[in-house]
Amino acid sequence: MTDPIKTDVFDRLETAATARILIMDGAMGTMIQREGLTEADFRGSQYADWPSDLKGNNEILCVTQPDIIEKIHEEFLAAGADIIETNTFNCTRISLADYDMQALARELNIAAATRARVAADNWTTKTPERPRFVAGAIGPMNKTLSISPDVNNPGYRAVTFDEVVEAYKEQVAALIEGGVDILLIETIFDSLNAKAAIFAAEDVFEEMGVRLPLMISFTVTDMSGRNLSGQTVEAFWYSVKHAKPFTIGLNCAFGAEHLRPHAVALSAIAETRVCVYPNAGLPNELGEYDELPEDTAAQLGAWAEEGLLNITGGCCGTTPDHIRAIAEAVDGVSPRKPVALDPVMRLSGIDPVTLVNMVAE
Repeated sequence: MTDPIKTDVFDRLETAATARILIMDGAMGTMIQREGLTEADFRGSQYADWPSDLKGNNEILCVTQPDIIEKIHEEFLAAGADIIETNTFNCTRISLADYDMQALARELNIAAATRARVAADNWTTKTPERPRFVAGAIGPMNKTLSISPDVNNPGYRAVTFDEVVEAYKEQVAALIEGGVDILLIETIFDSLNAKAAIFAAEDVFEEMGVRLPLMISFTVTDMSGRNLSGQTVEAFWYSVKHAKPFTIGLNCAFGAEHLRPHAVALSAIAETRVCVYPNAGLPNELGEYDELPEDTAAQLGAWAEEGLLNITGGCCGTTPDHIRAIAEAVDGVSPRKPVALDPVMRLSGIDPVTLVNMVAE
């Protein structure tokens, strides 16, 4: 059994989040792209003879280029981030199979968590009155449980629920072993994949004798406010609230401008804290993000003033400059207070259903 080293993290995180709006980091992928790394850089000496191409497999950089990953963490912390994410977005054996590296999932997650832990602890030592936290990033995988990849066979799935759970369990256990404070299930385009991740986390908590705060973040994929598997923001919240997450939120998808209506909807119903970290606007025709730090910050600063946010930061395209500007924009603004809803039955399919006045006369 792993030593329950995070027994106080709930208290420390609760204290920090009650005092002010906390800041997440920005886009690890964007910062890695700025390094201009080659295939040889990705391989390093460790995987010089690997039989498949490795460029683009950001997760192996925690082993082959750990100084670069730690430097990126440091840059976001220096910009004002309270919470940094591990470089593990695609670090399950299912996603790593694209590079024939599924057997390395545990090793890579531990390496990533260790690198982030070092950086966060360095900054906590510098500013003990302001502790920094490490969130283990758990991405949605490259396979979906809700949608068939074969248009001619709608019942087909490329992976089973049990396989997804086992892959997430391996990742969660390794992240905890590496020293994370929080588990962040993010960029949720398939609600069933997210449910598998929550199930896996609960299993690991029981097996390892530890419990960490959960942050759960939904991704809106069209202007109607649904994710790829069809759920609305409200329906998704009702389908995962049993997990009692520390935050529920939104990330990726659009920039803040187009994400705002969905953040307003979520803030109105969430009985826990809300975390939103949007992209730096919409990508241009080259897939790059042009929104300036001051523009992203102005929008999120206005959201904070409206009482929509407890934690904020940036997703795709956001740099330390974006995070610094966001931190300045929300500085001194009181965090949102979770709502208290009437105790009625709230159900969810792809849409929410609320049942009231059901007492028999």
